Amino acid sequence: MTPQMYDRLWHAFLDTLTMVGVSAIVALLAGIPLAVFLVLSAPGGLIHAPRANRVLGAVINGFRATPFIVLLVALLPFTRLVTGTTIGVWAAIVPLSISATPFFARIAEVSLREVEHGLIEAAQAIGCRRWHIIRHVLLPEALPGLIGGFTITVVSMIGASAMAGAVGAGGLGDMAIRYGYQRFDTTVMLAVIVVLIATVCIVQFIGDTAVRRLRAR
Repeated sequence: MTPQMYDRLWHAFLDTLTMVGVSAIVALLAGIPLAVFLVLSAPGGLIHAPRANRVLGAVINGFRATPFIVLLVALLPFTRLVTGTTIGVWAAIVPLSISATPFFARIAEVSLREVEHGLIEAAQAIGCRRWHIIRHVLLPEALPGLIGGFTITVVSMIGASAMAGAVGAGGLGDMAIRYGYQRFDTTVMLAVIVVLIATVCIVQFIGDTAVRRLRAR
């Protein structure tokens, strides 16, 4: 590849990093509260809200069942309303965040459900309030699983961000389509694939290392 192409590859990588990074933060900040509510409002939980639990669960399942490329197109009017455009990096962040949040919420819910119920009962016995149970029992005990689930979410978002390049979102996917596929340049395609694989491996390694260290404590 030419130096100019390497420069485009670098900027495409930065665009992908921006898309995934911002969307991951949104999914983390929105997904954990959703997961906590699903766990606490389940039968036998600390909150008696079965109807809200069923409604929220159905909405989350609906978004999870929708393929990302379909959700990307369906959310174009909403994306234009939020960002003022339907192309570019920031336009892709909207559907990426909406797609990743319910995905991570379900994974986080599974991790929270694995916390031993005896710990929650012990906290209730000594007079802990609901917020203290969430902050000092549920989240710390489920932290390794939450980090592992968040790692899976970020990896899936890297693939989704590449898919978003098909509709002009920018990033590595857009470069692979415009400069690799449409121009029949196999070198560009292979370079993008290598960068994506390396990025996924690094993210997975960081997540696995963090989980191992937390479980070793």
